[in-house]
Amino acid sequence: MKHRLGAVIALVLAITLVILLLLPVGALLDNISFSGLALAWSNGGMDAVMVSMSCTAVAVVAIVVFGTPVGWFLARRKSHFWRVIEFLLYIPLLMPPLVVGLLLMYFLGPYGWFGRVFSALQWTMTNSASAIVVAQIYEAIPYYIFSAAAAFSQVDVGFERTSFSLGRTPWYTLRKITIPLALPGLSAGCAMAFARAVGAFGAVVVIAYYPHTLPVQIWVALQEQGLPAAFPLALILLLMALPFPLLIVLWRYRRDARM
Repeated sequence: MKHRLGAVIALVLAITLVILLLLPVGALLDNISFSGLALAWSNGGMDAVMVSMSCTAVAVVAIVVFGTPVGWFLARRKSHFWRVIEFLLYIPLLMPPLVVGLLLMYFLGPYGWFGRVFSALQWTMTNSASAIVVAQIYEAIPYYIFSAAAAFSQVDVGFERTSFSLGRTPWYTLRKITIPLALPGLSAGCAMAFARAVGAFGAVVVIAYYPHTLPVQIWVALQEQGLPAAFPLALILLLMALPFPLLIVLWRYRRDARM
C-alpha cells in the first residue's frame, strides 16, 4: 500500500512538473500568428538563422574534434595531472556567460595581447563570425567534454584488452570498439553542446553583437519593439534548437529498447 501511494505521488508530481515546464511553450504558441512569423523571418530573422546555424556548425565540429580526446583522457587517465585538468574545466562550466564574454573581449579585443596579434594579421576577433564561434565554444565545450568522459568511463576496458590481445592496434580498437560503445553518451554530449552553442547569448552579445545571431536578434527585437516582435523569433529558435537533441533522445530510447 505504501509503495502504491508513493508511486501515485511520484506520478502526480511528474505530471505537474511537466505541465509547469511546458506551459510557457503553450503561451508562446498562443501569441504567435503566421503573419507575425513571416514578418519576423523577413525582418532579420532569416539572416540571424543563417549566422547562428553556420557558426554553430563550425563550433560543434571543433568541440567534438578537440573535446573527444580530452574526454577519453579524463576517463582513462587517473593521474594528478588529469585530475587538475578536470578541476580546471569546471571553471568555464560554472562561470556566468556574461563574464565569459567580458573576459573574451579583453583577451581577444583590440587592447588584448592576442587581439593585437590578430589585428596585425588582419583578422578581426570581435563583431565577427570568428568571435561568435569562439564564444560558442567557450560556453558549450565543457558540457561535451564531461559527457564524453562519462561515456568513455562506461565502456568496459575488458573489450579493449581483448582487442589488443588479438593483435589489433589502438587506433583500430578505438574506431571499432571504444567509440561505438561510447556513441550514445557522445551523441548526448554533442546534442547538449549544440543546444548550448546555438542558444548562446551572454558571451556572444558582448564579443559579437554584430552580426546578429538569433538569440541576439531576439534581444534586439525585445528591446526595440517589445514581446510581440520577440515571440516569433523565439519560436524560430526553438524550431532550430530542439529537433537535433530530441532526435538523439529518441534514437537512444529506440537503441535501449532493442537491447
